[in-house]
Order: sequence, then structure tokens, then C-alpha cells
Amino acid sequence: MERPSSLEKGPCLAEGSSSHYQVLRVAVTATDKEIKVAYRKAARKAHPDHGGEAEMFRRVTLAYETLIDPRRRAEYDRRYASGTTERAQARPGDYSGTAAPGPSASTNVKRPPTQRNTAGDPPVYVPAFDDPNEVPLVSAAEAAQQVHGLPRKRGIFGAEARIQREMRTVQLISRQVLPAIPAARLINGLRSPSDNNHIDHAVLSGYRLALVGSMLLPKGAYAWDGQSLRHGGRSVAPPQLAHIVRHMQDIFPELNVTGWVVLHSPDGNLHEPVIDHYGKGQGSAVEIVNGAGLVRGLKQFLGSGPAPNTVVVPVLARLLRGMH
Repeated sequence: MERPSSLEKGPCLAEGSSSHYQVLRVAVTATDKEIKVAYRKAARKAHPDHGGEAEMFRRVTLAYETLIDPRRRAEYDRRYASGTTERAQARPGDYSGTAAPGPSASTNVKRPPTQRNTAGDPPVYVPAFDDPNEVPLVSAAEAAQQVHGLPRKRGIFGAEARIQREMRTVQLISRQVLPAIPAARLINGLRSPSDNNHIDHAVLSGYRLALVGSMLLPKGAYAWDGQSLRHGGRSVAPPQLAHIVRHMQDIFPELNVTGWVVLHSPDGNLHEPVIDHYGKGQGSAVEIVNGAGLVRGLKQFLGSGPAPNTVVVPVLARLLRGMH
């Protein structure tokens, strides 16, 4: 018997209570690979950072988490076949912060015109560690740590200088960014899954991820156009983060991934070097900043994202395990 295409939909439920298969637009016989491909497409379209709706993104994520797990999928399929499936209630840390309406709920839901920024609130873990239906991917104690790992020695030559500049970045983020965003998690010394190069630092908060590289350069004025960094007419090669950012975005379609390169001055002045941005630098996948610019930029980027007080445990676990 020929298996249906993944573009076919499963049997329809009552209007307003689409199944997980319908949310991802896959057949009930879809393979894990087809589910992953469908999830990446749906997540990109539904993500609030890309113009989607928070409620729809929550449903897409829940559908994927259910169908990609064999045990949960089997249980769901039993209920689905009997016609007893329902849309799940919102979990702590979801974008909307309210329960998802059932099939009979009114669609005219009143919401406050503005929502309080939750970046400074205590962390909320998704999924929750006290959920009996979830197997923790990392321990609660490990997930509660804000800083993980240290800069790693790479090679023989220049290791001391490399560790020095990376430790400056660790201290800067630990002292000035993490206290303002309790759910932010700093992971140091990662290996890039795209080309086996190293990622100095990654900062995760909610559904946003910042990859950070470090440089130590003399004081002065530098110019960045999105492709080359110049000083006194001479080109200075910054860490090549753009392709890693793109690859990480593919690996984590549920996140908004950006890249940052921080330039430290020898005397520790956070406002040096001075960096002029012009031309193609606008909208670049990587930001070149000094210490003060990194603090200001990371706080704005991480703190303004969807559910910034959320620790997405599956993503954190993959980062801590080297993303493999």
C-alpha cells in the first residue's frame, strides 16, 4: 500500500480544534524527517519575530514536541483516532501567557493593549521540571546556572591572548547583562556545528540566541560596513560569524539568531575602540561593537524578545551538549 504524501492532511476534527498533524500540514503517516522539515517551515512562518502570531507559534511548537517523541505521538494517535483530542492549555513561558481557547471558546478575546516586559522576572522553565510527562534533558540545577563553561585553549600559539579577551567578554556579560535578564544563559567554548570552528560565547534568553566573538584591538576609530572592519586604511579581519549564524538559524528555526563581535581595548575602556557603522553594515547578520555597545545591544535584543524570562530547556540542553 502506497504511503500518503506528507502534504496530505489527516482527518479533520471539529472546526477550531486542528490536530497536530493539521498544524504542521503533514499526513498521519509522516516520518520523523517529514515532521522536522514541516516544523522548520511552520516555525519560521509563525514566529513572532518574523511577523507571525504568538498563539500559532505555540501550537506549532507543541505539535512538533508531541509528534517527534514516539511515546507521546503514540498516545496522541490513540486519542486522535477516537476523536477525543483537544488543543492543549498554554504552558508557563508561552508567548501569550493565557490558556489556549477550546473549540467552543469565543474568538473575540480581549487583551491588554500593552504587555509588561518580563525580562527582569524570575526564570520560567519550559517544559517545567515538575511535569510528570516530561523527562528532563538536563538537571534543574544545571538549567538554573547562568554561566556554563569557560574559554577553551585552542592550539599552542596565542592561547593566552585568546583566553584573556574571551574572559573579558565573559566578565562583561556576567556582570552587566545576566543580572538584568535572570533567564539568560551564557554558554562558553562551543564548537560550531557548521564547520567545526569554535563559537566563543552564546547567550540564550527565551526564543533569542546571540553568538558572540571577541577581539582585543588598540584604541582608535574603526569603520565597519557589514563585510570588512578597517582601521587607518588597513583591513582588520573580524571573526567570521555570519555563516555560523545562518547555520544556527537553520538548526534552531524556533529562535531568532544574531551574531556580535565585541572589540575590547587594552585599558578596559568600554567605550573604546570607537566603531563607525556605515553603508552595508545596516541590517548585517553580525554587529561589530565595543564593550558598551555589546551590553546595550544584548540587553535590548534579548530583553525585547518573546517571553524573555523563559528558559527553553531543550534548546539549552542541545547547546550544553555541543549541539550534536
